[in-house]
Amino acid sequence: MTGRIPRQFIDELLSRVDIVDVVDEYVPLRKGGKDHKACCPFHNEKTPSFTVSADKQFYHCFGCGAHGTAIGFLMDYAHMDFIEAVEDLASRAGLEVPREAGGEQGESLQPLLDMLARASAYYQQQLRQHREAARAVDYLRSRGLSGEIAAAFGLGFAPPGWDNLLGALGGRDAERTLMARAGLLVEKSGGGYYDRFRDRITFPILDRRGRTVGFGARVLGDDTPKYLNSPETPVFHKGRELYGLYQARKAAGHPQRLIVVEGYMDVVALAQHGIRNAVATLGTAATEAHLEQLFRVSQDVVFCFDGDEAGRRAAWRALETALPAMHDGRQALFMFLPEGQDPDSLVRTEGPEAFAAAVEAADSLGTFLFDRLAARVDRSTIDGRARLAELARPLLAKLPEGSFRELCYRRLAELTGLAPENSATLGSGRGNARARSPASPLDKQKRQSPSLVRKVITWLLHYPSLGQGVTSTDHLRSLELPGVPLLLELVETLEDRPNLTTGGLLERFRDHASGRHLARLAAEEVAPLDAGLEREFSDSLEKLHRLADDQRFALLARKGREGHLSDAEKREFARLSGGAGQDGGGGNATLDPG
Repeated sequence: MTGRIPRQFIDELLSRVDIVDVVDEYVPLRKGGKDHKACCPFHNEKTPSFTVSADKQFYHCFGCGAHGTAIGFLMDYAHMDFIEAVEDLASRAGLEVPREAGGEQGESLQPLLDMLARASAYYQQQLRQHREAARAVDYLRSRGLSGEIAAAFGLGFAPPGWDNLLGALGGRDAERTLMARAGLLVEKSGGGYYDRFRDRITFPILDRRGRTVGFGARVLGDDTPKYLNSPETPVFHKGRELYGLYQARKAAGHPQRLIVVEGYMDVVALAQHGIRNAVATLGTAATEAHLEQLFRVSQDVVFCFDGDEAGRRAAWRALETALPAMHDGRQALFMFLPEGQDPDSLVRTEGPEAFAAAVEAADSLGTFLFDRLAARVDRSTIDGRARLAELARPLLAKLPEGSFRELCYRRLAELTGLAPENSATLGSGRGNARARSPASPLDKQKRQSPSLVRKVITWLLHYPSLGQGVTSTDHLRSLELPGVPLLLELVETLEDRPNLTTGGLLERFRDHASGRHLARLAAEEVAPLDAGLEREFSDSLEKLHRLADDQRFALLARKGREGHLSDAEKREFARLSGGAGQDGGGGNATLDPG
């Protein structure tokens, strides 16, 4: 289904889900006063400055400024797009995401996902029923796989021939077009399509929600390549997906460690022998997105490589990718298999105990890094030790601030003979000091007396129920002060949806030019809502009304001096003459809406 997701549905969705539960699933929270707290997942810190408010349905980090709603958290932390985040929350709340006719919110990916699910079911059926499937079954048995494991991973069979899947699922033009966009068909140069996967065992690739987003396929005959993946599609990006991650989470929830291997068969073979925490990249080196997914599931990630030089080069590339992700508490380890062995062959010939022992013997990232660098220099000479320091410096500079970074610099000092403070200077003295965020224009404004408009906006954000006390905005529409148009938008939004939380209100302004500014205001400390604050809010609105009258009076007086007043304006001027000039408070203060 295409079309825009109605705003009213998003409002309802955010009122149904609790941001505390959503965030806690990814980042364990603890109660701290009225809010929940944790060390920020968006930057490295030792003292928690990340807060999640159940009342406001809003999160904010006072350290790095990260903020948002439950939707925003899933987008920023779980790397979902907007529609994925909404669909994820809707599934938690037991709601179906509606779509308005027309609109430009973006194409729904559901038809592609539905087609891929149908293709997976078709391939699994062919493995059970097709006359040629015996070859596939014999191959899987020769690799020691049971029917139970094959079913757990949804293994299937793409029969030989050019149009088996096309004939089964592509009866209409729209279906054929959809199959091609999902990567299931290849378009012929002269028109028409043929099946991408032919005479192959299929391995469905599942996303974190268990939806089929693509396939890997191993050839049975003489075709090439030996392994073939789905192409990049709107739902499949090999730099983000990991084969077997969904099954690993399903088997163990949050496993103590995850093992990254190279191929589908390695993952499935390990699972056959009870090792259910293995995943594989999809024909590509591990990416930063892969690392973040892995560390969200487990704090320990073990990379498994062949023990030859090619395997060690691949491990080094993985190490370089992992460095920026090595926040305190995380571990990356590197295991190297005996020559001529892969995970599949090792576990089949020597058993799961031998594989588990190899995992336990894995090198830590620090050990692998310094051993690899030290092997390139002669540490018996001053020149060699200086060379080691120069090789290590740009690598260690990639590490996030924290204990692990400090310990790596101390290890470098031990290996080079440099004083620890000089070793640390190598990484921080040449432009590598912790970056300081530029001062926000809002910080300067905070040091000044906040404007009346800014205070009213802040109160509305923290206590949206105050919007019900705004009976008229006619006067405010003529008021020429920075921030008034934004104030009017907030009031009008709350007139339409009076039950919005702070989070719901901010979600309405996600793409607004002032969205980030509003989020900063929502994170400020304000007085509790009581009769005194309600009176102050009402008095402030009254002052703004009087100020609008003052401005209008000054304008009409100027036009009167020039002799340009209409009869209606003369009557308005006469009415205002009795009340103008009584209150000019707040006229010289400003609100920076950006």
